Amino acid sequence: MLISVVYAKPGKQLWVHLDLDEGVTALYAIARSGILGKCPEIDLDLQKVGIYGKLCNLDTVLRDGDRVEIYRKITADPKTVKRRAGSEAD
Repeated sequence: MLISVVYAKPGKQLWVHLDLDEGVTALYAIARSGILGKCPEIDLDLQKVGIYGKLCNLDTVLRDGDRVEIYRKITADPKTVKRRAGSEAD
């Protein structure tokens, strides 16, 4: 089955396509993708993961076509950033 694993950091996106056996977990796909070696800042004990924008556990069994996403911590409140951006336009 075809799976994608993605991680976005400022200025760069990593998107890895994998052909894996049925019944693999999100954690297995992340490990097989090689992203952890390329991005040592990823800490799966602290960061959340999801499939197509919906949070999931690392032991979630994947289905064909799933996109596993590794999320970074939010560094600014999106509402505050939006307000700040709007005030600069005034």
